[in-house]
Amino acid sequence: MSPQINFLVLFIILGASFSSCFSSYQEGPLTIDHLDDTHGSDPRRAYTTSISNNTDHQQDQDRDKHEPGFVDRIMMSAAKRFGMKRRLRRAQTPSTSQRLVSVDQFGAKGDGRDDTEAFRKAWQAACSSANSVLVVPKYRNYHLKAITFSGPCKSDMTLMVYGTIKASSHRSDYAKDTRHWLVFENIQNFVVEGGGSINGNGRKWWLNSCKINKNLPCTHAPTAVTFLGCNNLRVSNLRIKNAQQMHVTFQNCDNVKALNLLVTAPGNSPNTDGIHVTGTQNINIENCVIRTGDDCISIVSGSKNVRATDITCGPGHGISIGSLGADGSTDYVSNVIVDRARLSGTTNGVRIKTWQGGSGYAKNILFQNIEMNNVSNPIIIDQNYCDQDTPCREQGSAVQISTVTYRNIQGTSASEDAVKFQCSKSMPCEGISLQNVDLVRAGDADVQASCDNVGLANKGKVFPRC
Repeated sequence: MSPQINFLVLFIILGASFSSCFSSYQEGPLTIDHLDDTHGSDPRRAYTTSISNNTDHQQDQDRDKHEPGFVDRIMMSAAKRFGMKRRLRRAQTPSTSQRLVSVDQFGAKGDGRDDTEAFRKAWQAACSSANSVLVVPKYRNYHLKAITFSGPCKSDMTLMVYGTIKASSHRSDYAKDTRHWLVFENIQNFVVEGGGSINGNGRKWWLNSCKINKNLPCTHAPTAVTFLGCNNLRVSNLRIKNAQQMHVTFQNCDNVKALNLLVTAPGNSPNTDGIHVTGTQNINIENCVIRTGDDCISIVSGSKNVRATDITCGPGHGISIGSLGADGSTDYVSNVIVDRARLSGTTNGVRIKTWQGGSGYAKNILFQNIEMNNVSNPIIIDQNYCDQDTPCREQGSAVQISTVTYRNIQGTSASEDAVKFQCSKSMPCEGISLQNVDLVRAGDADVQASCDNVGLANKGKVFPRC
């Protein structure tokens, strides 16, 4: 065979192979779906990235306007895929330029002595440096007095709690501020995780509570951990226990993820809410186990776009919106979803509670896919909430409650009233919907629904019903 024919055959084969490879390269969108927040995922892998069909459609429209040449298409496709691979490698690989700052470097001992000043110095060093990670080492028990860790920091900040942080047992150490123990304030792009423990050491505070000893005056006790004014915040994989009062508060924060938290205190510990959300927007609470002496999750005024998913609750007082409207206040809560929760032995199930005399609204709320196990008041709206020793007087104004849906809720009630809507005469509840609700009493006892001043619709099987 002549050299010219050999060259022609080789050209045809290479051309066909190249064309086949290029056409297969063009097929279908590329989707990167393993960088997510699913349970058990690497906590460093926080977000999902995808290239959707919308992008491909736009490329087709652009191609109609100006069809690039064959080589141009190869170069653009290669650049696109190389760029995505480079971003993927960055997402999967921890930065090698992070500066590790251990509290031990600044004199922390973790042996029961006061380590507050060492933590303060370590925080200042880490916060003032770029790309820092503050480390609380494993197998140590660090005792701290009340302390505030303030931002803004020089760049993104990470706190890795591998060991235990424990509160001082001396109530005198909180003389300047009886409301807070650990405060993280004004920090942006902040990650707190590590698998360690935060222990509020609250027993002395509980014994001095007026709810335990009626002869004592009612005073404030510290919240164990407060995040104040923090945006783009992730708190995950921690054990938080025995708070002096509330365990974790997110106050005036935006874009928050609270994931894989274990929050525990005795069932009779007073006012020990698990996770408290106030003035906070765009928060996801996921895969948390909460067993305390008060609300597992409480959502109060100024909170919007709140989602709680895969929550285990009990003992405690259930999952609550409110209380709202105390002392004539104007409060607002909207766009709340509680999805996939299991409540056991709680004094309430999913609850909305407001005081008489307040104003504002609680609206656009969805409770769905919830299992109740021996729960008192599984479904309750209480617009006559009164958490005080003396009776509350009847008042004309009230917080407006509207557009609330209860869907796919089943299980057992510990009380006769499995569904209780006690709405205001002057401001009735509106747009309340029960869908596929089935609540029975353990044993042979009966259950009932109690509905006052409520605009109610039932869909599917609903038991009990008004």
